Amino acid sequence: MSSTAQPTAVRRLRRGAKALVLAGVLAATALVVPQSAVQPTDVALVKIRHAQGVAVGGKDVVWILAVGSDARPGEVMTRSRGDALQLVGINTRTGSATAIGVPRDSWVSIPGHGREKINSALYFAGPRGMAGAMRSLVGIEPDYVMVTRFPFFEDMVDDIGGITVANPRRFSDPYLKQEGFAKGRIHLNGYNAMAFSRIRKGLAGGDFDRSANQQRTLRGIHARIRSQASKPGFIERGVMTVMEHMDTNASPGELFELAQAVAQVDPSRITTCVVQGRVGYVGAASVVFPDVAQARRLGRDARGDAALRHC
Repeated sequence: MSSTAQPTAVRRLRRGAKALVLAGVLAATALVVPQSAVQPTDVALVKIRHAQGVAVGGKDVVWILAVGSDARPGEVMTRSRGDALQLVGINTRTGSATAIGVPRDSWVSIPGHGREKINSALYFAGPRGMAGAMRSLVGIEPDYVMVTRFPFFEDMVDDIGGITVANPRRFSDPYLKQEGFAKGRIHLNGYNAMAFSRIRKGLAGGDFDRSANQQRTLRGIHARIRSQASKPGFIERGVMTVMEHMDTNASPGELFELAQAVAQVDPSRITTCVVQGRVGYVGAASVVFPDVAQARRLGRDARGDAALRHC
C-alpha cells in the first residue's frame, strides 16, 4: 500500500468504526428513552423503498427531497400542503452536491390523483406521494423525503448559531419582514432564515426567486455545519437532537451517515438550479406551468453524479 493510500484507508476504518459505535449508542438510546419523552412531530424522514442507505466514501449518490410543511398546530405534518421543495443530491464519493428547486405551485401529475399543484401531493398521498410527483416532473425518485415544520427549522438554525447567506437584492414583506433584507452577505437567525426562504411577493421573480433563496439558505446551513463538523460530538449531538423530534423508518446508523455526507460536501462543488416555467391559471387558481423539458434535462444531468453542468 502506498504512503498516500495508507492514511486514507486508516481514516476510512476509523470513520467506519465510529459509525458503528454511534449506531449502537443511538439504537440503545432509542430503546431506553420513554416514548412519552419523544415528540416525533417536528420532522419526518421517510426512506423510500429502493433506498439502501448511504456509504460515505463509496460510490453512492443519495437524493433527499426536502419539504417544508404548511401544517398548522394540531394538523398532521405529513398530510398538509408542502412548501420549500428542494430535491438535493449528494455524491458521497466526490463530495459534490446539487439542489433542484421546484416552485410550490407547479402544475404537475400526481400519481393516482391526476394533475394538481405539486405542493398538494403531500396532502393527498404523504411523503411517498410527494416523491412520486417529483419523479414525474424531474425523473428522479428521491431515496428519502424529509418533511419539517417551520418552527423546528427555525430552532435548528438557531441551534447551529445562525447562518450567513449572499442576498442578491434587497426585498421585504409587510407580514414576515417589514424592515426587509439588505443586499449582500447577511447573517440570519432562525426566524429570519424562515422568512428569507418563504417570502415571495417582494421578489420580482415570485416563486422562482423564492426557490432560489431557499437554495441560498441551504448553502448557508451547509457552510455552518461544515465549519463545526470537526468539533468533537457536534454531529453526534445534532443527530441525537433530531431523533428526539423525528418520525422515521431509517436506522440510527443511516441518520449519522446522512449527517456525515452533508458535512463532507465540498462547498466549491455545490450546484443549484430552479425549474423555470410560466405563471397561468387553471380555473380561478393561479399556478406555475413548469418547463418539463428543462426539469427532465436537469434530472438527466445530475442523476449519476449530483452535479449540474447547465441551469
